[in-house]
Amino acid sequence: MTSVIPSQEWWTAEEIAAGGLADLPATRQGVDALLKKQGWRGDPEHARRRAGRGGGWEYHWRLFPSRAQRQLLLHAKGAPEPVVRQSRDEAWAWYDALPQAVKDKALTRLELLQQVEALEPALGRYLAVETVARSSAAGERTLWSWLALIEGVRPDDRLPYLAPRHRAAARRGRSLDCDPEFFDLLKSDYLRLAGPSFTSCYRRAVRAAEARGLATLPQKTMQRRLNASVSRVTQVLCREGIEAVKRLFPTQRRDKSALHALEAVNADFHKFDVFVRWPSLPGQNDPGHIGRPQMVAFQDIFSGRILAWRVDQTPNSTAVLLAAGDMIEDWGIPGHVLLDNGREFAAKVVTGGAATRYRFKVREDDVPGLFTALGCEIHWATPYSGQSKPIERAFRDMCDSIAKDPRFDGAWTGNRPEAKPEDYGSRAVELEDFLRVLAEGIEEHNTRQGRRSEVAYGRSFVEVFDESYASAPIRKATAAQRRLWLLGAEGQRLNSRTGEIAFQNNRYWAEWMQDFAGERVVIRFDPADLWAGLHVYAQDGGYLGEAPVLERSGFFDLEEARITARARRAWLKAEKEAASAHRRYTAAELGRQLDLASPGEPPPPEAKVVRLVKPKTAAATPAPSPAQPGSITALPLRAAPAAATEEDPRQRFRRALEMERAVERGDQITREQRKWLAGYQTSSEYRSELMLWRVHGDQMFG
Repeated sequence: MTSVIPSQEWWTAEEIAAGGLADLPATRQGVDALLKKQGWRGDPEHARRRAGRGGGWEYHWRLFPSRAQRQLLLHAKGAPEPVVRQSRDEAWAWYDALPQAVKDKALTRLELLQQVEALEPALGRYLAVETVARSSAAGERTLWSWLALIEGVRPDDRLPYLAPRHRAAARRGRSLDCDPEFFDLLKSDYLRLAGPSFTSCYRRAVRAAEARGLATLPQKTMQRRLNASVSRVTQVLCREGIEAVKRLFPTQRRDKSALHALEAVNADFHKFDVFVRWPSLPGQNDPGHIGRPQMVAFQDIFSGRILAWRVDQTPNSTAVLLAAGDMIEDWGIPGHVLLDNGREFAAKVVTGGAATRYRFKVREDDVPGLFTALGCEIHWATPYSGQSKPIERAFRDMCDSIAKDPRFDGAWTGNRPEAKPEDYGSRAVELEDFLRVLAEGIEEHNTRQGRRSEVAYGRSFVEVFDESYASAPIRKATAAQRRLWLLGAEGQRLNSRTGEIAFQNNRYWAEWMQDFAGERVVIRFDPADLWAGLHVYAQDGGYLGEAPVLERSGFFDLEEARITARARRAWLKAEKEAASAHRRYTAAELGRQLDLASPGEPPPPEAKVVRLVKPKTAAATPAPSPAQPGSITALPLRAAPAAATEEDPRQRFRRALEMERAVERGDQITREQRKWLAGYQTSSEYRSELMLWRVHGDQMFG
């Protein structure tokens, strides 16, 4: 046995941890666990109580693993292992990534070495090390090893080199590993949109692996390995979808302090969680429609004030126009308009002609929409991105302050299908009451104090808006511009002969229109008063003149037209049922009764002179074949029956079919026939007879 011994034979637990010896732990806790496991203190020859201040235990180097003993003997022979130091930048980068507890240990070591250097001029290095070792928990050998770590290092760069190096050591290879295919099975099952738990995925993967003889690892180990190999973002993408991943990215913060009042507005529809009863239709005893109202609102982006709003049963472009007209009439024309990407905002009457409008078919002769004609710069919000529109924050506030108003008690529907209140559907608020409470709530929303936006500073939206509005450059609408939002817009062509316009069952005409006969024009009309006439514009936007109504055959307004059409259908249905109750015999049965009562036709007269005619050779003309189902053949146009004659459904359909064929051939029919045909084609009787005729053809008439 060699007689060479290392320079230090007895080691404390702290010195072992700091020594960096092979196969020995680099932490005090690890050393304590090792010596307890191997029972070092039970060996009286190689373990002893430490003499001197502090006490404790010391352990002989013979207890160390063989590689650690070999390392100590190599140092004893004067052939130390070469130490490869990190560069200055690498050392500081490595030190910056260490936990604070490790950094604190390096700072403690540096302070002890600074004490040694402070005593060294008076006592010498050896006596200084001994003095500091007595007054601290570090041993002399430990202090010498720390001094060796910083030898040749600049004083301001010593801290990274004094940090414990156990974190810089390469990780030991895993003694056990699982089969890669087992890991693939586990990841494929776990990374699904169904979002199964890791425990259930692990059980299924183990069951499949055991059947195929694949190596596995414990559940906790596999969970740590999956988290280390698959990033959190990837797990969220696979288990929760793309929208969940988008929420992980920081949202954009827009600064609105550089804006001023009415420089930019945004608009959207909001569906209230309240049941509202609309008034019943005229002439009907049934209760009115019950539903959740939809409100379109325009909000000033700078101040947050709600500038205008309208309520309807469904989102539509007419409500958008009316609300926009209220805003422009009361406050002025905005410079920028941020709109939702819905069809009601992308309608041609609102944003027609906009360069970034990607809904509906875009044509060169599109009618300029309201905001396009007013010179507003239109912006479209990102689809399915509520944070892109500031008005969504106001709508969320209204869900609590307005929808849950005590005057709506019993009519609140809940904000989610699973959050319905116990009194769900027990009451519906009248429309008039809802509008009154809504107006109060919006006014309270605008005037509420204590707003915390970057421009409010505790004030209300109204105060912020009024202060900026007083000094902001506001564009006001002229009398000509008011027609852009108060009237709807439709592309029409003037009659090529008279120059008149047929619109909504009305005829509009003026003498000046004859000069533009056959040309395409833009008409603008008041949707609440169709009889007030039309304002006609050229395709380039030039105003041509006003066309008064020539024949008032339409209804008062568009909404009244829809209501009256529904009432007329109900009235016609009731009249048809009453007529069927009175008519016991059909027209065919009445005809057979008359045939039985007729005396018969007289015999034809007998010819007195017979003329000889020479036969000619010619191709035989084929006999007309019966009409095929679904084809149109020429039949003689029958006149409408007398008022006293009763027609059955089959006869009415045949008369309509004859009129359709006459129109198809280019024949002229009277105006009364055309009106009757247009009304009959909308009936259910016509649709049912048409289905039979498409199957059987003209044979269905006998």
